[in-house]
Amino acid sequence: MKRWSQAERTTAIATLVLLISLFLPWYTYSFGLGSVSVDGLWHGWMYLVFLLCLAMLVYLVSRAGFSEMPFKMPMSGEQLLLVGSVINLVLTVIAFVDKPGGVGLSGIGWGWGAFVGLIAAVVAAVPLGLPALRARKG
Repeated sequence: MKRWSQAERTTAIATLVLLISLFLPWYTYSFGLGSVSVDGLWHGWMYLVFLLCLAMLVYLVSRAGFSEMPFKMPMSGEQLLLVGSVINLVLTVIAFVDKPGGVGLSGIGWGWGAFVGLIAAVVAAVPLGLPALRARKG
């Protein structure tokens, strides 16, 4: 892990938290006798977030283990992590806003896993995204 930059460390930890949050309760429905919940993978496209999180973590672990990567990457590692984390952020925000049942069904709320996942997706994208935006402006 000493080979990782501070931005990569932050992205790695936040991506791991996002991956774990996909299995936590994202949506809850309360009714007279109790409540039920579903996890973050309720939306089918969140499996893409799951796979991207796995791919990003595998890349970071392999980068920590090898002084030189055994394969050629199509772009730099930070660019790949940035693209993956931005895709994860966009899909997570869509999943957060698009609650099951739409707007009309009352009683459906967000579980704590949705907030953990949303925060983790933002934290994973910001350390790589801000320098890219600053470089683009300058």
